Amino acid sequence: MRRTTQTSIYALAIACALPAPAIAQSTGDTDTPAADATQVDADQQGVADIVVTATRRSENLQDIPLSVATVNDETLAAINSGGADVRGLSGRVPSLNIESSFGRTFPRFYIRGLGNTDFDLNASQPVSLVYDDVVLENPILKGFPAFDVDRVEVLRGPQGTLFGRNTPAGIVKFDTVKPGRGRNYARVSYGTYSTVNAEGAVGGELSDTVAVRLSGLWQHRNDWIDNLDEPGKNDLEGYDDIAIRAQIQFKPTEDLTFRLTGQLRDMDGNARIFRANSFRTGSNKLYGADGGDFERDEVRADGINFQKLKTQNVAGTIEYDLGPATLYSVTSYWHGKLESRGDIDGGFGCNVGPFCPGGGPGTIPFSAHTQDDVPSLDQFTQEVRIASNNSTGLGYQAGAFYFNEKLNIESFDFPAPDSTDIWAIATQRQTSKALGIFGSLNYKFDNGLTLQAGARWNHDKRKMTAARPLDDRPFFPGFTVDPVSDSVKDSVLTWDASAIYEVNPDVNVYARIAKGYRAPSIQGRLLFGSELSIADSETTMSYEAGIKTVLLDRRLRFNLTGYHFNTKDLQLTAVGGASNFTTLLNADHVRGHGLEAELEARPATGLTLTAGLSYNHTKIDSPGLGVAICGAPCTVLDPIIAPGIASIDGNALPQAPKWTANFTAGYEHPVGPGSVYVFTDWYHRSKVQFFLYRSVEFSDDQLLEGGLRIGYKTDRYDVAGFVRNLTNDESAVSGIDFNNLTAMVNEPRIFGVEVGVKF
Repeated sequence: MRRTTQTSIYALAIACALPAPAIAQSTGDTDTPAADATQVDADQQGVADIVVTATRRSENLQDIPLSVATVNDETLAAINSGGADVRGLSGRVPSLNIESSFGRTFPRFYIRGLGNTDFDLNASQPVSLVYDDVVLENPILKGFPAFDVDRVEVLRGPQGTLFGRNTPAGIVKFDTVKPGRGRNYARVSYGTYSTVNAEGAVGGELSDTVAVRLSGLWQHRNDWIDNLDEPGKNDLEGYDDIAIRAQIQFKPTEDLTFRLTGQLRDMDGNARIFRANSFRTGSNKLYGADGGDFERDEVRADGINFQKLKTQNVAGTIEYDLGPATLYSVTSYWHGKLESRGDIDGGFGCNVGPFCPGGGPGTIPFSAHTQDDVPSLDQFTQEVRIASNNSTGLGYQAGAFYFNEKLNIESFDFPAPDSTDIWAIATQRQTSKALGIFGSLNYKFDNGLTLQAGARWNHDKRKMTAARPLDDRPFFPGFTVDPVSDSVKDSVLTWDASAIYEVNPDVNVYARIAKGYRAPSIQGRLLFGSELSIADSETTMSYEAGIKTVLLDRRLRFNLTGYHFNTKDLQLTAVGGASNFTTLLNADHVRGHGLEAELEARPATGLTLTAGLSYNHTKIDSPGLGVAICGAPCTVLDPIIAPGIASIDGNALPQAPKWTANFTAGYEHPVGPGSVYVFTDWYHRSKVQFFLYRSVEFSDDQLLEGGLRIGYKTDRYDVAGFVRNLTNDESAVSGIDFNNLTAMVNEPRIFGVEVGVKF
């Protein structure tokens, strides 16, 4: 099989200085003559090799038996220029969807349709986010910004052997630029609504044994949404989001490396903007706050709105080359705090009953103003792993992983929109522990066949205590709840087996079988309920096969994967409904199948094209399983099996579009000491339902977003103009269904300019 050569690694390292090579590298250039010569050679050959670490080793994407996609440098830079958070990666590779009802602080990831719509702050997700080999479990950590990154990879399908914890759907993986490996850079953009994206990195080798790197990101937007029921203009949706990373690396000998990393994030802005009755009964068309045409920059809302998030991280990594193998140790501690208050009913006042003097837009039975806080989140992880260094014959990896999380949550209900008096308080205290022991073997035969197999023993424990110590509300529930506790635990063996065969130097075929697992969950947000709910463990069996090709004298790369999965006891969350209470459920089975196709072409000098397409079909197979339907008068399309309860048997999973497609085109033409370039990127998804039950209103037919960037660059400077959401697409991306037809919508169109420098 083709081996990942030093040439390929150098080609990867300098990618951001050149036009749109479809590789995983972002801003970490290697500024050396050898690297420049290598890239020239790669340009002559066409598409460059893509080096990924999906197998915990640096390998050519074409040589690993996994469905892996990467986000190239130009796409990531284009997304960030408009001030987007991690949700901007949604749809940029096949089968990936990301959305949120908390805004920038709580992304929800879906791969191949598998995800979790739960809005509670302890929600478990089947997609894991791994940042520099550290799993970020809690949703408020998963929104940590992507800046100064070396590669972004999306691993589709169960990853329960090498990565383990809660990965039955897959992984979104970030690897940052390490000290001594990347060029210094700075770039800043300014756009509509005073949107600012400023990021940069500086560092290098201080001596033969010490290297450092400091990088940071500042994103800002002014308030730009006008609350029609408040005086003045531009009241909502602004933010300041700051993230900093500092790294120091010690290399006392050629065989031993120590790296210490510190990170922090400070976000101050608004909670998600909910838009009351943006749907009308019988339609999923968006309507405006005044009942007319939809206007993204207008709402009618009352109450206090804010969101503040702070997270800190310290991590230590050790790499010790023992000769035949390398020993790795990764130790990490994360701490976080969140405060988030919003207008949950999405409107102004209320207009039903004697205590509702009036309000709107549309029918709002009662006002709802709540706040959800995380006073403290503490996550500690430790992994020790040994991996063989050979590239032929028998290879192996083995290790152990420990996870410990302590999470406190407080929820508040207020009697009036602008009140600081508290009507009700609910508390949660959750502790989670996990242990994983894993091993993997692979053997590369001389005939081009590689076989791989691995297994992981997972042991998980979780305990929750929840209460409602205060409830002075004059209506339901209107009573306190003494502390109630429950715990869950399970031990499960996950495994995978795969084979990849080199048909010829340009064509590989592969097949993979994998078992994935998600630990049991507890839900206990008692602000509107009085009991805990539990979901048992879920297990996923996944089968996939594919072909990976580099054709036409390396002018074209085309990869295709087909898959089928069956998840037993899939954990579902019935969110909202008339009671605004979340309940965990297990579906007997959920089955899915589909395909993922990715293409990169360099048909002419300076021109690079990429495209991706996925088809994902999911189906709940759980006779008799039902959930509460909307509290507002929506048009439910499922059979009603009890008052207010609809059957979801046979439904597709929520937030799971059947089709997603992405496309980029980049062209560069030499002019003077540099070159003029044009880059455009597009993303489309088909219809999605927002909840487990199907309704006409709580859905969106399609979304199409595109961007354009035109600029001039040299080896050092880059000046460009850009636009995000070029067609100003207006689409609902989620909803709230408990007392009116509330929608959340996608980001607005942003025009701007950007200036960058490398040094």
